[in-house]
Amino acid sequence: MSVLSRLLNRTPAARGLVIEPMRRRDLTAIQVIERQVYPQPWSVNVFANEIEMSKQGQRYYVAAHRAGQLVGYAGMMIVADEAHITNIAADPLRQREGIGRRLLAELAWEARRRRCIGMTLEVRISNIAAQGLYHQFGFEPAGIRQRYYENVEDAIVMWCHDIDSAEYAARLMQLCPEGLQRTSRR
Repeated sequence: MSVLSRLLNRTPAARGLVIEPMRRRDLTAIQVIERQVYPQPWSVNVFANEIEMSKQGQRYYVAAHRAGQLVGYAGMMIVADEAHITNIAADPLRQREGIGRRLLAELAWEARRRRCIGMTLEVRISNIAAQGLYHQFGFEPAGIRQRYYENVEDAIVMWCHDIDSAEYAARLMQLCPEGLQRTSRR
């Protein structure tokens, strides 16, 4: 069975996950994950600035906790009626537990709340697992950014349109029913 087939047939196991706004107290744990999953991780200062911009409504960053431990995080920026997903990461020891799915669903619901009609992101051409997840959420390839990552690896630009539709809301509910419980604290 291919990686994509396993992803499409996988039941999320993100029980006990609490999604809440990212806070400064999360930054140390975020840096641990960031250094493990990205060859060129964002610095603490970059995340601190993103948190500040979140307070002004320009960004939206969330952290996923299970049993009080940070296990993932995600963020996006809002430009007019579009949401650009900047990052989604899960603790490498907890990948394939539905954390990324829950985080992406949270970003999508928030983009809808902010009246966005589309979402976009870049993904490494080699990251087939992430591409599979994004396809489930309706993202489709729209272009290539050559040598985007570390000036070496290409990125696929993906778009998801019509996120303001009832059909997309139904898709989100089907993909992530546990997210409907709105475990987020605002």
